[in-house]
Amino acid sequence: MCHVIVTCRSMLWTLLSIVVAFAELIAFMSADWLIGKAKPSGSEEVDDRAGGRQEPYRPTLGIYGRCTRISHMQLSRRDTLCGPYAENFSEIASGFWQATAIFLAMGIMILCTVAFVSVFTMCVQSIMKKSIFNVCGLLQGIAGLFLILGLILYPAGWGCQKAISYCGPYASAYKLGDCSLGWAFYTAIGGTVLTFICAVFSAQAEIATSSDKVQEEIEEGKNLICLL
Repeated sequence: MCHVIVTCRSMLWTLLSIVVAFAELIAFMSADWLIGKAKPSGSEEVDDRAGGRQEPYRPTLGIYGRCTRISHMQLSRRDTLCGPYAENFSEIASGFWQATAIFLAMGIMILCTVAFVSVFTMCVQSIMKKSIFNVCGLLQGIAGLFLILGLILYPAGWGCQKAISYCGPYASAYKLGDCSLGWAFYTAIGGTVLTFICAVFSAQAEIATSSDKVQEEIEEGKNLICLL
């Protein structure tokens, strides 16, 4: 018989697992890993028609995508174009970024799998006599290692020609040049830290769902068990 067990610690672990998976996925897909050096927004003629000089804009560059501004001839209309600069994996600007993409993708796949499984831990707490929380915690730890490897390799690719075109001639491995780090990079770091927190917290979730209070309520015949 399926017993639905909801505790404060197990629910918090489930929510954190989902948040971490989405955060890493959004960061990976974003083009805001590097913020390039400031570029003029358009010609002086276009700016005069608009009634004043426009502020320079800063294009952004991701692992496989980028955002840049395209100026049109009519008035001051400008469109920000975002999308992948690489049509396939081999066109990613740096071999280090290719490795980063592989490690991050592997870590994110594991995190998404754990996030999906975590929803069902309210009803299923073990598989083949093994705690599902402990298994998921182990997988999150492995995912965290993949994410760390990807984040360590990413700055090594700052010396590629694509990064230099955005960050200036002084950009090189582990040196940003005229660029600055975007929110996606910091989100990926924060998600990695939370991944290890989730891996540790999974043990607490397992303890909470197998406590004496839970066992007592199961023996009383309750199918829905909610504990703080």
